[in-house]
Amino acid sequence: MKYQDFSDDELVNFLKSDNETAFEEIYNRYWYKLFGVAYHEVGTKEEAEELVHDLFESLWNRRQVSIIKHLSSYLVVSIKHLSTNYIKSQITHRKFQEYLIFNQIQQSYSTDEIVHFTDLSKAVEEAMKKLPEKSSEIFKLSRFENQSVKDIASKMNLSEKAVEYHLTKTLKVLKEHLRAYHTDN
Repeated sequence: MKYQDFSDDELVNFLKSDNETAFEEIYNRYWYKLFGVAYHEVGTKEEAEELVHDLFESLWNRRQVSIIKHLSSYLVVSIKHLSTNYIKSQITHRKFQEYLIFNQIQQSYSTDEIVHFTDLSKAVEEAMKKLPEKSSEIFKLSRFENQSVKDIASKMNLSEKAVEYHLTKTLKVLKEHLRAYHTDN
C-alpha cells in the first residue's frame, strides 16, 4: 500500500484506527507547510519546530476523539492557534518578568530611600541639639509646623527681623552639619 496516493480523508480514517504509517504520511505531507506558518507567526526556527512537534503530538494523542473534516484546514488553524497562544504566553511571561524587575527596583529604591531618610533625620536631630534653644524652636515652628515669620514673631514676642536672624543662623548650622547629605540635584 502506498500511503502517498491516499486522500487526506482516507489518511484521517486510517489515523483513527491507530495506523502509524498514515500518521507518518500526514506528518511528511504537512510538516513543511505547518513549519512555514508557525515560523511566520513566531519568527524563530526553534519555536516553530517545537510548535509543529506539539501539534503532531496532539494529533496522535487525540486521533480517536478529534473530528477532522478537512485535514489541511484543521492543521493550519491548529498551528495558528498554537502560535497565537505561544505569543500570548511569551508576552505574559515578559510582562511578568518586567513587573518583577520593576517591583524589585522599586523595593530596593524605597529601602535605600528609607535608610537615607532615617540617617538624615538623625543628623538633623543632632545638628538641632547644637543650636541655642530659641533658634531651634523658631526653626521647628517655621519648617516643621509651617508657621510664618510674622506668626512666630508674635508668638515669641520677637521682631520679625530677629526671627529671620535665627532662621538664617539655623540654616547655616544645618547646612554645615548636613554637608554629607547634599546632592547636586
